[in-house]
Amino acid sequence: MSVSTSAPARPKNNAKIAAVSGFVGSALEYYDFFIFGSAAALIFGKLFFASGPSSMLLSFATVGVAYIARPLGAVICGHLGDKFGRKRVLLLTLILMGSSTFLIGCLPTYGQIGMAAPILIVALRLLQGLSAGGESPGSSSLTLEHAPERKRAFYTSWTMSGIMFGIVLSTLVFIPVASMPEDQLLAWGWRIPFLASAVVTVIAFVLRRLLEEPPVFAEVKEHDAVVKVPLATLFRYHWVTVIRVTAMSLFTIINTIINVFALSYATSVVGVDKGLMLTVIAVANLAAVAMGPLAGILADRIGRKPVFLTGLVLQIGMIYVFFAALSAGNVPLIFLTGILLIGVAYSGSNAIYPAYFPEQFPVKVRYSGMAISLMFGLLLAGFAPVISELLIGGDKALWVPVATFAAAACAISAIAALTAPETFKTPTALLGLKKTDPRLHAAASVASRATEPNDAISRVQA
Repeated sequence: MSVSTSAPARPKNNAKIAAVSGFVGSALEYYDFFIFGSAAALIFGKLFFASGPSSMLLSFATVGVAYIARPLGAVICGHLGDKFGRKRVLLLTLILMGSSTFLIGCLPTYGQIGMAAPILIVALRLLQGLSAGGESPGSSSLTLEHAPERKRAFYTSWTMSGIMFGIVLSTLVFIPVASMPEDQLLAWGWRIPFLASAVVTVIAFVLRRLLEEPPVFAEVKEHDAVVKVPLATLFRYHWVTVIRVTAMSLFTIINTIINVFALSYATSVVGVDKGLMLTVIAVANLAAVAMGPLAGILADRIGRKPVFLTGLVLQIGMIYVFFAALSAGNVPLIFLTGILLIGVAYSGSNAIYPAYFPEQFPVKVRYSGMAISLMFGLLLAGFAPVISELLIGGDKALWVPVATFAAAACAISAIAALTAPETFKTPTALLGLKKTDPRLHAAASVASRATEPNDAISRVQA
């Protein structure tokens, strides 16, 4: 490790720009990603597959296809992000997501071109998955590295609040669409949310261009200390951390079970109105948008682990209560439990991981480590709707296996988190360094002499 004697100048508002960009960019990109989930739950089974009992299962499977592509996207984006910079890769993921989403809105249906329709929609969904594989890890890493030392969880939480707001937008846009007459909905109405992504992409692209590379990465690049093959370094020296973070991310199946499977279960099995259930999901995720920064503030004060674990424990209990309310068709209770589950319990863990997960890795492999670990964990989330559909078998009384499936994933995440180091007091420059690494002592010496917390970030090469 080499230690520079002076910190590079950087605008004072870079951290704020990164946080705002993380929120808006993630909101707009994940609007693109999640409108697919709503469409798969409500429409795609009728449009892109032959009619029959398996059409809904196949529609749910297209949601999971993107999660297969996400690990590949994580490898590619992580490699590029750790070698050439976070900003360039985030612009690339944005263009890829926007263009593939727009093209989905242009696709002919099964009735028009037969088997070519599901093939094309799967191909475009794969492109969405490649983009998503690099989006949130890159945004989290960039914001983390720009953030003040003791406010990293607060600043990075805005990335996750942005993703939740993207879910709100993607859900809200389907409320008027879902209320259209069936013939208009299937003929052209479903295309509107996808075609609107063109405007979304332009706005997010302009905002992302305002960002600069984080000082800690710029310092590494300036001294030609960038790892040539980040993936090789990651799995040689940090493979245990990769496994741990992958396990910690399994709780994210709550997201797709509620936003995709529960939407279909409530409307097609229990008989809840589509517009009403979409409103429940939108309100619950809007609560999560507000809860995220609060959870980040708390994690910066008392630590990542207690906030993350508390959220997991609450999710294990609330998932049973939510499905009980859903199966009973109790609308007021569905609203209340949905808000408590997504807006409070899930958000308590979800808002923390954009800081907690990348903090487990050193700067040279941070993008790759965060991206690959998270995307492997999200594979289960991607196929959670299919698994849930198989578990319930169309019988609304069989919701307990689905809730148990979700609770088990949360329990695994909790066990993995108990083995992870607490990072909220660790200086940014020292994150991910092993205690046995002699470079840690040189870095600690620089950090202790720094007059301001951020000096250590810009004066140390991990």
